[in-house]
Amino acid sequence: MADVTGRPVGEAEAGEAPSTWGSRLRLIGPGLVVAATGVGAGDMVSSLTAGTEFGTVLIWAVVLGAALKFALTEGLGRWYMATKTTILEGWHSMGWWASIYFMVYLALVTFFFGAAAPSASALATDAMFPGLLPFWLWAVLHSVVFGFGICIIGRYGLFERVMEVFVGLMFLTVVGLAVLLTPSLGELALGTVVPRMPEGSLPFVLAVIGGVGGTFTLVSYTYWVRERGWRRPAWIPMMRTDLAVGYIMTGVFMVAMLVIGAELLFANGTSIEGEDGLVALSNPISERFGPVASWLFLIGFWAAATSSITGAWNGGAYLFGDLVRTIRRVPEEEGEEYLSETGVFFRLFLAWITFPPMLLLAFDEPVTIVIVYASLGALFMPFLAVTLLWLLNLRVPREFRSGLLSNAILGVSLLIFLYVGAQEILGALGG
Repeated sequence: MADVTGRPVGEAEAGEAPSTWGSRLRLIGPGLVVAATGVGAGDMVSSLTAGTEFGTVLIWAVVLGAALKFALTEGLGRWYMATKTTILEGWHSMGWWASIYFMVYLALVTFFFGAAAPSASALATDAMFPGLLPFWLWAVLHSVVFGFGICIIGRYGLFERVMEVFVGLMFLTVVGLAVLLTPSLGELALGTVVPRMPEGSLPFVLAVIGGVGGTFTLVSYTYWVRERGWRRPAWIPMMRTDLAVGYIMTGVFMVAMLVIGAELLFANGTSIEGEDGLVALSNPISERFGPVASWLFLIGFWAAATSSITGAWNGGAYLFGDLVRTIRRVPEEEGEEYLSETGVFFRLFLAWITFPPMLLLAFDEPVTIVIVYASLGALFMPFLAVTLLWLLNLRVPREFRSGLLSNAILGVSLLIFLYVGAQEILGALGG
């Protein structure tokens, strides 16, 4: 297996980790994958709606959300490089309950995500090419081509390049549109550095914070840096630089969506609802800037939604293979068949997340399963935060343990995501 430079995977590990900012910036890649995977259509909706309701006042929530997700993902990378074991092994060391929870969570969340993510991409293509194909067929094509098709090839270098193209499309279109809207720089700066919560804004604040950067896909970062050969403690600074770039780009993209909502909809009191509203937003964009700008926005929406397909299919497949390896207690150095993109477990998972979820495109989901799925998903971020607090303070060498700042951020993450999770569970039960 080769990394993106064409060298065997282990060769990067044998070399020296970069020691300067310039040399580190030349190696960034997995952080961009996290950025592209973590921002989907739902995250675009939460940020856009916040801008629609409150203007640019809540930009600080985007910044906070990016900081919290950075801390969580940095903790995952630090655990891997300090212990040379994946987080799944760390969870398993805490007891079977953790592995069983994650196994059930991964199975359910990917089953539903396997239908939801392609549906979001289908919304964009159906808006760009109305009537060309049935909606369900657009969704199936996205799942098969951009999920199964790209990942089944089994080349990490190709996967990372595709994700970088998605990042480029997202930025050129959505961030470019936000710049065209010429927001007030003073208001942007004020919304960034001064936390303000207008009356009724708490649900929007929590949605924005929770929406910056994905769920189970955060855990996939470990496998993407593994493919790059970043496997020793010396690579921790490189990992932090890589993640910083990724989450800065995530934050900028989410701020751009908030600005679009504020500039196009906040002033005239109109609003959007759900992912269909993202498509409808192309109309006022077309009225103000012409049909080309409208198309560019739809392309950005499509890129954000479709990158989540490719990233989640790939990351989830690594997680499934590693879960099997961990349960079977196979050491990582002997577990290439479990952690290889050409391995049977990787490809079995690709089939699981691609084909069974297609049933959901034709049938309504059973209410009980939806409630269980929503509950497990809502509990994942608190689970991740509390287990990282435990493992990074008690199960790593002293020099790699979390400091005061890291523990404080993880603690804040735990409290916020517990509250958000409770609201999601109550919402599912009420629905």
